[in-house]
Amino acid sequence: MNVVRTRRAKAIHFLNRTQLRGTKSLCNRGEIQQDSKLIQLDSSFYMRILQLCINSKAKRQALLVHGQIITNGFISNVHLGTKLIISYAKIGDMIAAKKVFDKMSERTIVSWTAVISGYSQNGFFENALMVFSEMRKGGFKGNQFSYGSALKACTGLRCLERGLQIQGCVEKGRFVMNLFVQSGLLDLHAKCGNMEDASRLFYGMGGRDLVSWNVMIGGFAVQGFPDDAFQLFREMMREGKIPDCFTFGSVLRVSFGEGGLMKVSQVHGLITRLGFESCNLLAGSLIDAYSICGSLQCASRLYRNMPKKDIISCTALIASFAREGKHNRDPLDLFKEINSMQMGMDNMILCSILNICANVAELSLGRQIHAFSLKCQPSSDLAMGNALIDMYAKSGQIKDANKVFNEMDERNVVSWTSLIAGYGRHGYGHEAIALYEEMEHEGLKPNDVTFLSLLFACSHTGLVNEGLELLNAMVSKYKILPRAEHLSCMVDLFARGGQLEAAYNLIHEMNIEPTTSLWGAMLGASNIYGNMSIGEAAAAHLFNMDPEKSVNYIALAGIYARAGAWENAWETRKLMDKRSAVKDPAYSLLSSTEKKGVLLQPH
Repeated sequence: MNVVRTRRAKAIHFLNRTQLRGTKSLCNRGEIQQDSKLIQLDSSFYMRILQLCINSKAKRQALLVHGQIITNGFISNVHLGTKLIISYAKIGDMIAAKKVFDKMSERTIVSWTAVISGYSQNGFFENALMVFSEMRKGGFKGNQFSYGSALKACTGLRCLERGLQIQGCVEKGRFVMNLFVQSGLLDLHAKCGNMEDASRLFYGMGGRDLVSWNVMIGGFAVQGFPDDAFQLFREMMREGKIPDCFTFGSVLRVSFGEGGLMKVSQVHGLITRLGFESCNLLAGSLIDAYSICGSLQCASRLYRNMPKKDIISCTALIASFAREGKHNRDPLDLFKEINSMQMGMDNMILCSILNICANVAELSLGRQIHAFSLKCQPSSDLAMGNALIDMYAKSGQIKDANKVFNEMDERNVVSWTSLIAGYGRHGYGHEAIALYEEMEHEGLKPNDVTFLSLLFACSHTGLVNEGLELLNAMVSKYKILPRAEHLSCMVDLFARGGQLEAAYNLIHEMNIEPTTSLWGAMLGASNIYGNMSIGEAAAAHLFNMDPEKSVNYIALAGIYARAGAWENAWETRKLMDKRSAVKDPAYSLLSSTEKKGVLLQPH
């Protein structure tokens, strides 16, 4: 009896040391092996050791304990088997977890749930649903955790049909009012875009926790119902629920629309008042929201005032600069600052800065980013390759763009379209069409942007017949309906080729409402070829649609001047002054060829 007490005391002492010093430290010293005789005391000891392995995600130590369990004859213990499954699932080794499960002579609902949950948490959604189906066929009724994990798998697959089948099982059982299961059902319907049923479930719930509110607000935000998202957010506040970081993150994903800047400012104020201003994830979302609402100044100020800057907020601000597309050096200076702080760079930030380099034609800096990306990530990346093609093409370096394209292991429609657009932009119409034909031969389906780039290439190189053939292929072969931009290219193509009557007739025959770009193309071509009647008609439309754009008045006045109609030219100039259509001042960006700017200094 004293021997048993002594061994139990030693076992308790061993566990205490494990908790204090850490499972990894003890296992590295070989103490589990040394105390193997002591561990034979009973299965509860293994249960506690495995729980420590689970808490610290200690893979090597879990393997050692597993070995001791087999050696000491406890492998048939159903509770230990389940604990092993949970341990392996926690460290992401679902192959080992499934092997343990398959060898179990006895299984409980907890064992089944552990496997389903493990697969679901590790992203193996199909496997999770297969095991759930096997469990049901084996006569086991699910519990709240197995139902929740199966619903999570359906959500991950965006498979509403299978989710509805599980919902039917839930409604027949005793977990229909379980909050955990109800939240899983809400998430399923919301992420599958079924907001009507999600709302019905939400308002039918007996009690709602913060997770339920967050799921609904996030669902409305992602599915494009900003008013419903804000209304629900206000309703949550009225009910006394305190929002958390996830709530604010969902609200800031809303497309704010009119009055958006004021709404973002209000949300920002609430974040500060509730003490979440130190959450860098929210700072990144706020920066993004401010920039989308057109206030890069607020976004920049928020970033500058952050006590601790991280890669999320930096990426959000640089991506905002890239999205705005203004030709300034602020984002490049910001990137220098990030590099000097030695923050880890990810592909998103590098792609954004390459986009900015393309827009400001900073070839030297773009090359440095290219070299930097190769050092950070030598393996090829699809998004990075596409960004490099775009940067080199917009900078006029078609050979370099082509080289990047040829070296890519994988290409998608964006890769092909970017190079086609580059060819077209620099007057290589025949090369753009040849690349399109090669793309077709590779089995890739062009999209509407591909055809827009091709028509643009044709219009800038006078390939009228080829442009007509491409438009016909787009509509008849690929069933892509032309947008105003496509028809504008066709109008421009006809106009540049001197076929002004054909271009004018096309505008009147198409089903799309003519845009300013369409009439602008007609006015420009009329100015080139001196066609006064069509020029007057195009200008009349432009004066109604965009009365303050000075270039339209100047173009019409130019047509009159060429025809010697000086009185009409003078009247057009006076009309421009009367409508306060002041010409925007032109500007140029100069880059010194003597002094090369070094963006990335070695550390």
